[in-house]
Amino acid sequence: MASAEDIQVKELDKRASGQAFEVILGAPAPDSKGEFPLSPPKKKDVSLEEIQRKLDAAEERRKNHEAEVLKHLAEKREHEKEVLQKAMEENNNFSKMAEEKLQLKM
Repeated sequence: MASAEDIQVKELDKRASGQAFEVILGAPAPDSKGEFPLSPPKKKDVSLEEIQRKLDAAEERRKNHEAEVLKHLAEKREHEKEVLQKAMEENNNFSKMAEEKLQLKM
């Protein structure tokens, strides 16, 4: 952390809505070590077996997703068939009832 001697504060603007400051930091001390590494951490080497395992897992996920989509489509088609069947039955029942009423009127 920088000491108070290393920091300069200049007031830039003062308004009713707030204040603006410029903070000037001094040069870092030569003996201080940075708290954060300058380069990102080294990535571990990935083995061929691990890559293959990840590819297999991804393929399994794709297959499972495709199976779910196909199952959903099959359920939707089955529902459509049921709706059409019910509509046809109701239409047939209506036709029979209309025909019976017509026969009764004659």
